[in-house]
Amino acid sequence: MEKLINRVKEIVLQPKKAWESIKTEETTVSEILKNYVLPLALIPAVASFIGYGFIGVRVPFVGHMNSIEWGLSQAITSFVSMFLGILVSGWVISWLAPKFNTTLSLNDAVKLVAYSYTPALLGGIFNLIPTLAILAALAGLYSLYVLYLGFKPITNVSEEKTTSYFVVSLVVIVAIYFVLGVILGVILSTAGLTGFKY
Repeated sequence: MEKLINRVKEIVLQPKKAWESIKTEETTVSEILKNYVLPLALIPAVASFIGYGFIGVRVPFVGHMNSIEWGLSQAITSFVSMFLGILVSGWVISWLAPKFNTTLSLNDAVKLVAYSYTPALLGGIFNLIPTLAILAALAGLYSLYVLYLGFKPITNVSEEKTTSYFVVSLVVIVAIYFVLGVILGVILSTAGLTGFKY
């Protein structure tokens, strides 16, 4: 647990230094997901369940909205989309590497995306109070900055191709996260888990 906390602190407070350590670490996809992503992904999932399931939001002209089903839907969407988003984004970034004259293993690509998600995962705590969800979005923007800082050290892409590779990868990550959200929304809606009460 101490190792996890130290890594989180370093990525959030000193991302450049963190990436220098991370780039030489040997790790596997399963280790990253189990030891790092899993405990952090519980933060937004649990916060979403409590926030949307019990606290809810007040919507003008509609009233107060919340339900256990809505909270459960938000928690599942958050948790599953984080895991699948990291895996699929890592795979695509690894697959794109040769097109930008570099090589990147799936392990390193997943490592890049997973550690970059750190601020967004921590920011998920703001889902406890859904009206503060905008702060979670700001944490997500900081994650993009962390991704940018780690991109060159992890991918070893040339200076002239860094920007284009980063932009393409960024578009892919955002698109994957959006598509996963839509797919999960449809599945959970079909299962009756998107309802809310006034």
